[in-house]
Amino acid sequence: MIGVMVEPPGEPAALRHYYAVGFEDRAKAEWTAVDRALTAGRVAASPVKGLEPVQALAELTAHRMKMLGLAAGEVRELGWKYPRRWLG
Repeated sequence: MIGVMVEPPGEPAALRHYYAVGFEDRAKAEWTAVDRALTAGRVAASPVKGLEPVQALAELTAHRMKMLGLAAGEVRELGWKYPRRWLG
């Protein structure tokens, strides 16, 4: 689970956008989420209100991925709201 601070067009401040990424390698998951976040707006270059621009929030287990239908290597955009269901 990756959170990316994105500056969407028309918004006064950066917002955290959440992504579920099906890669075991943390760095690869973070960069994949950043690539996907670029479609939503500009990625913040520095911390915003104490939050890092790109942050791994939790590791998704294979069981959790299967339960929620996330395939290995897949990226799922979860939106702006905190993804409680995914982090359960």
